[in-house]
Amino acid sequence: MAQPRPAEPRIRAALRPWLRAWAQWGELLRLTARLLAWACAPDSYRGPRWQALAAHWVAAAVPTVWWYAVLSALFGQVLIRIVVVTAVSYGLTPYAVEMVVRVLVLELIPLTAALFVLVRVTLAHGQALRRPRASGAFAAATQAGDGPLRAFALPRMISAVWTTWLLVLLSAALALLLAYLNLYGFTPWALATYTRAVGQIFDPAVTLVFVLKTMGCALAVAVVPLAGAFERAPASDVRVLVRTAAVLLVVELLSLIGNYY
Repeated sequence: MAQPRPAEPRIRAALRPWLRAWAQWGELLRLTARLLAWACAPDSYRGPRWQALAAHWVAAAVPTVWWYAVLSALFGQVLIRIVVVTAVSYGLTPYAVEMVVRVLVLELIPLTAALFVLVRVTLAHGQALRRPRASGAFAAATQAGDGPLRAFALPRMISAVWTTWLLVLLSAALALLLAYLNLYGFTPWALATYTRAVGQIFDPAVTLVFVLKTMGCALAVAVVPLAGAFERAPASDVRVLVRTAAVLLVVELLSLIGNYY
């Protein structure tokens, strides 16, 4: 008759995946803190580091911004038209501006811009970092005194954050312009009323939550794919997507709590 296994090894084996997952999240937070500290240092924007950062930003933003502007304008026009027609049919025209701004600008645009940057830019960044690691360039950067994290990950992280902010600002401006045209047409006489309504929505609390949400989404899609390349066993794209989605979900929940509770 087989002897039953002791309880302690079974508990240890059951807890091992959870402990490994917590350790990975702790490593992600530590890496994020190091990258943010370097991003705030003026020395990261001088000399060869600025040249590398500018090259990564141009490579990330230029092929992305035009496609995203077209897709954002099409998606925004469809959603705005649905909201405006529905509001008019129910006699809720005065609330159409608030519905468009809160649903489209505050909630959807930061998430869609971050996901677009994730798919078009930062997943490729994570894959690109695996090649210098395999070729020994990480060790060479360590010997040069800069470190692989600062030499390879920092310019990619900052360029992804800047690209996300660029797409958010561009799509928000397009959404506000399309909302005005759908509500009032090609007339300048309603501009004062429209800007007053938008300004009443963007009070200091809502503006702060919007800025923090956009920064959180930008950091999520910029850091998580890069962190996977610095693990002992580089994470697959599926695992990177799951982790990024989890971080974006937390950011979205916190922004909803800040705006509506």
